[in-house]
Amino acid sequence: MLKAPEFSSATAADSATTQPAALFDYTGTHHAVWRVLFERRMPALEATVTQVFLDGLATIGLSSAAIPQLDALNARLTPRTGWRAVPTPGFMPAAAFFASLARREFPTVRSVRTPQQLDYVEAPDIFHDVFGHVPLHADPAFASFLARVGALGALLRSGANDDDPRITELARLFWFTVEFGLVHEAGGTRIYGSGLISSHADAANALSDACERRPFALDAVLAQPFDVDRLQDVLFVVSDFRELDEAVAALERRWA
Repeated sequence: MLKAPEFSSATAADSATTQPAALFDYTGTHHAVWRVLFERRMPALEATVTQVFLDGLATIGLSSAAIPQLDALNARLTPRTGWRAVPTPGFMPAAAFFASLARREFPTVRSVRTPQQLDYVEAPDIFHDVFGHVPLHADPAFASFLARVGALGALLRSGANDDDPRITELARLFWFTVEFGLVHEAGGTRIYGSGLISSHADAANALSDACERRPFALDAVLAQPFDVDRLQDVLFVVSDFRELDEAVAALERRWA
């Protein structure tokens, strides 16, 4: 399970770079951890994840063989949707994070968890960021939604105080879509949020009777608190990814 904070100006001051990414020196142990995580998740994902993720996985060329270098990944991703994975050392200030998304640049941690952290990691690593997030960026509808969330967040953060309720609302939208989103597909409920894709425990919980799965409704999502330190007991199901674009468009009008 990934532990992730709500968006706040109190997050670390590291920022992503738009320069070409130098090769990251992964060891055999790093690649072995990636391989274990990848091969452990894929059998369950074949039956539970959105087809958009599986298509994106093939588009960007992810496999269990080795941790990808970001420039090689971007060579396949950017021509499709304009998105790039850009390296960052860790959590970013909210304004910088959203501004990066608005540019279609996804801040990506390149370090990988240790063999002792296979089931739980407190901060994002490359498995969460690349395996969990980036395949969705190859889908034009989801790519558009994420960039619009970034633009909205960057605009909001440029003129809002930390106690502005819209900051909390945007964090909830991000959490219940990008991180822990569910979609109705192929006659059932499929996962698409990165926190679910990269975590067996979170995904199993999301599809179990322990989690209440509600139809996606923007105002309900904005009003729903979440706890980052435990399995989620309420999640939201979109009918398709166009509903996400409609939701962010509604916020753009509401907050104009």
